[in-house]
Amino acid sequence: MNLNKEISTSNVGSLKSVAKGTFLETVIESGFFVLTFQNDSQGSKLLEKVIDSSFIQFHFCLKGNAQFCFNNNSYTLDIPEENTLLLYNPQRDLPIHMVAAPKTWVLSVLISIKKFHGLFSHEANYISFLKDDNKLKKYYKDGYISPSMAIVLNQIINYNLNTNLRELYCKAKVYELLSLYFNRGEDVNVEQCPFLADESNVKKIKAAKDIVIQRIAEPPTLVELSSEIDLSLKKLKEGFKQIYGTTVYGFLFDYKMELARKLLESGAHNVNEVGLKVGYSTASHFIAAFKKHYGTTPKKYIQSSN
Repeated sequence: MNLNKEISTSNVGSLKSVAKGTFLETVIESGFFVLTFQNDSQGSKLLEKVIDSSFIQFHFCLKGNAQFCFNNNSYTLDIPEENTLLLYNPQRDLPIHMVAAPKTWVLSVLISIKKFHGLFSHEANYISFLKDDNKLKKYYKDGYISPSMAIVLNQIINYNLNTNLRELYCKAKVYELLSLYFNRGEDVNVEQCPFLADESNVKKIKAAKDIVIQRIAEPPTLVELSSEIDLSLKKLKEGFKQIYGTTVYGFLFDYKMELARKLLESGAHNVNEVGLKVGYSTASHFIAAFKKHYGTTPKKYIQSSN
């Protein structure tokens, strides 16, 4: 994985015809805020915001595809679905000039470098761009959204409690999100796992993820999965943990619960139907799994969402 990806030149066309969108902004505290945007339309949307060089930017694309444009649209950075993008350049401002494709959801966390150092003052040694010799260097890092991060991101975007509590709720969730993003064990292990530098192996791991999602009701065993993607069982288990931050079945469980939550919120299915759709043969097993994950039963969750 290229952890310090340079901006690539691209022939970006005129964006004058693209409709403008508006971020939902939540201020966490001075020098620290969150932007969310859901483009559920059939057309692309252009979003712009002035951001100066004192801010570190964390962008998360939950679904769809977004493109960040720089220097009068002569350079771009893409952020596809289930991916993250970190931007930091202390030498120049990096205003947000983003094009969100149709059906795209993006969440961005903006935090001043001063505030950020305060959060990680005791952990700065393992965050490479906080080290003294990198203070004046620009930094671009792409990565994957882990299942645990996806849950927090969806909780922030789908917030439906009292609007007066949004700032407090968002603050708690954003701290949780940053903790997961900079999980020390995951970052260290990625650096120590050389096979991930092989792009073909990364593609195989992503294929494994797609397979278990497609066969959510009857997923293959790990041995069957490793054979299907033509990767050893050891590399499958190690690689999946490094890319997605959890085991294959841990990922599948999180995915099932997130899908179940969305199906319940839609109101189109009852609890039994949702359980069957996410691979549980009995309602009791589904209810137990849902309660273990969310701390409440599906029925109570539906009632709290209405």
